[in-house]
Amino acid sequence: MKLTVASSPHIRGDFRTSRLMLDVVLSLMPALFVGIFVLGPQAALVTVVSVVTAVAAEWLYEIVMKKRVTLKDCSALVTGLLLALTLPATTPLWMVALGSAFAIVVAKLMWGGLGQNVFNPALAARAFLMVLFPAALTRYAGVDAATGATPLHHLVMLTPPDQSILDMFLGNCPGSIGELSALALLLGGAYLVFRKVISIRIPAAYIGTVAVLTLVFSKGDNALEWMLYQLFSGGIMLGAIFMATDYATSPVTSLGQILFGIGCGILTVIFRYYGLFPEGVTYAILLMNLLTWAIDRYTPPRRFGTKKGGKA
Repeated sequence: MKLTVASSPHIRGDFRTSRLMLDVVLSLMPALFVGIFVLGPQAALVTVVSVVTAVAAEWLYEIVMKKRVTLKDCSALVTGLLLALTLPATTPLWMVALGSAFAIVVAKLMWGGLGQNVFNPALAARAFLMVLFPAALTRYAGVDAATGATPLHHLVMLTPPDQSILDMFLGNCPGSIGELSALALLLGGAYLVFRKVISIRIPAAYIGTVAVLTLVFSKGDNALEWMLYQLFSGGIMLGAIFMATDYATSPVTSLGQILFGIGCGILTVIFRYYGLFPEGVTYAILLMNLLTWAIDRYTPPRRFGTKKGGKA
């Protein structure tokens, strides 16, 4: 009898990394379309430059370092797309290319490649660009293509935004390319949950924590209105649904995912209330990425057939 010796997993399903990544791309299309519709062709150009640079950087790095080319997994495509959605449409294209190359080479490949990175590559690149070019990343275009303050900037000054809550929910407001429409992002998130690409635990814990904290510690005359403005402005929806749920940089345990989302929400509110810049999503998620290993270590699931504490 001939036996085949192989490492685990011994039972393989139809799941493929490329399929997962393409699902993420599809789920981001509503937000991207809204961004291009509101902000114009420059938003599309920023997206194309980011994606093309990400794919080219991964291919070139792996060729030069004589490593297996991994473009087929489509992760570079997703990283480039996510980075573009976090940027204003007014970002100079050379900055976009620099950030995209940083995301792939420094934040991903230098850590060992897909699944071995500590930080979300797209957010790491955005933080990198924010440190070097803060003015460029805080200059936003609106519906009329003129640059101006976002609703989140108005909230920091404790003044009502020019846009209504409905405008912000639909995307009729200035901001980064992918953060304009909460509706588009929620539709994309629902698709990912339906396809079982992500669990609802992290987004629900993240968004729910921000909602509770901004409602209880409201700085506006109307607490409910203040909370909704906070949820629909900035990158909370984009971060909670598409960044915080990154497999490699978020916990794998159920309890750990809930704690991770709560931690992201608490840090986001702290940064928004007391930070130098009004947007706190990027740094909140990156800091929680650092704690992922500890969360997984101290929130292990109970083994079948054992009592609490691991005793049989």
